Amino acid sequence: MENDAAGEAPPTRATLSEVAELAKVSVATVSKVLNGRSGVSVETRSRIESLLDERNYNRRLSPQSTAPLIEVLCYEIDSPFGGAAIVGIERVAREQGIGMVVTSAEESHLPSPSWVDGVLRRQPIGIILVAALLPEKDKARLRSRGIPIVMIDPYGAPATDAPSIGSAYWNGGYLAVEHLIGLGHERIAIITGPDGMMASTARLSGYRAALDSAGIPVRREYIRPGNFHRVDGVSEGRDLLTSAEPPTAIFASSDLQALGVYEAARTLGVRVPEDLSVVGYDDLAIAQWAGPPLTTVRVPLGEMAEQATHLVTRLRDEPELAFSRVEMATSLVVRESTAPPRA
Repeated sequence: MENDAAGEAPPTRATLSEVAELAKVSVATVSKVLNGRSGVSVETRSRIESLLDERNYNRRLSPQSTAPLIEVLCYEIDSPFGGAAIVGIERVAREQGIGMVVTSAEESHLPSPSWVDGVLRRQPIGIILVAALLPEKDKARLRSRGIPIVMIDPYGAPATDAPSIGSAYWNGGYLAVEHLIGLGHERIAIITGPDGMMASTARLSGYRAALDSAGIPVRREYIRPGNFHRVDGVSEGRDLLTSAEPPTAIFASSDLQALGVYEAARTLGVRVPEDLSVVGYDDLAIAQWAGPPLTTVRVPLGEMAEQATHLVTRLRDEPELAFSRVEMATSLVVRESTAPPRA
C-alpha cells in the first residue's frame, strides 16, 4: 500500500458487505443507495450514506466512472439572468466535450425532492447551482459519491462547504448611486431584491453607503421591496412617482425592475431621463435595447459561469483543491437613462 505525502497510510476502505453488516441491511440495499436507486427509506438511506462516508467507501470516483455530464440546477431558468448563466456554462462544456442536464429549481430555490436521486443515477462530473440551494442531506449524499458542487451567485450567505463564484455587489450598488449623486440627484430611491439573498442586501448596503458618503440622509420611504422582477418596477415605481415628494432618480436592483420603472413612468407621463433618471443592474442584453438605452451595473455573468464550469471539472480531478469564493469586479455602464435633475 502506498503512503500519502505525510508518510501515513490512507485509511482502509470498508467493503460493501462490511457496510451492509454495520447498517444491518442486505448488500442489495447498500447497492441501491450507491447507485441512487429508489426503494430505500429515508432513515435507512441516511444511515447507509453516513457509514459509506465514515468508512471511506467509494468516497472518490475515478474520472472513468463518471458520465461526461454537468448537472445545472438553476433558479428561474426562463429568466434572462438564468439564460445568460446557462449559455456561459454550455460554452465551456461544449469546448471540453461535456454534456449538460439543466433542471429548474422551485420557488424556494430548492430542487424537487427526487432531483438528487436522478443525479446519483447519472453520476455527473459535477454540479453547478445558479442562485439555487441544496438541503444539507442532499449535499452529504453527493459528497459521499465524490460529486463536486460549485455555486454561482448563491442564495443567502455563501456556503463554507462548497466554492462559489459571485461579483462585487456592494461596489455595484455604490457605483450606481455615486453616479446619480454626481449628476446632482439627492432624492434617490431604490427597489431592492429578496431579503434573504446576499446579492440584494449587498446592493442595498452600497446604496446606503453612497448616500452616507455624500451626506444625504437615507429616506425610509425611498427604500422599496422587490424580487428582481419587472412587476416590482411597475408597482413600486408607480407608488414612488405618485408620492408626495417623488424621487428624481430610481436605482433598480435588476434590469428587469428598471424596465418596469420605465413602464410606470410612461403611464404617468414621466419622461426618462428628462424627469426621472433610472439605473439598472446586471447589464443584460435587453438593457442596451431599451428606450432610452439603460444605464446599468455590469455583472460579468458569462465569465462567472465559465469560471464555475472550469472549476467543477478541475475539482473532479483534484477533489482536495482548496477553493472558497471568488468575487468578480462590477462596473458602471453609462447610457442614456440618466441625466442631471430638472431645476
